[in-house]
Amino acid sequence: MKLKGVTYSQLVERLAEIGVDEKEANIRNKLSRGKFNAAFLLQCLTAIGVERVDMDKL
Repeated sequence: MKLKGVTYSQLVERLAEIGVDEKEANIRNKLSRGKFNAAFLLQCLTAIGVERVDMDKL
C-alpha cells in the first residue's frame, strides 16, 4: 500500500476525514484479496488525493 507513500494506518485516518469508517485490518484484507467494490476504490482514491486516473498507464 505504499502507493502514493500512504500506509494502511494513514489510509484509515484519511478515510475517516471524509466520513468513511474502516478498520486497518479490514482495509488490509480487502486490498490483499483484491475484493472490494468501486465505491471503496473511489473513496480510497479521494482519501489519498488522486484527482485523475490515466487509464492508458495502467
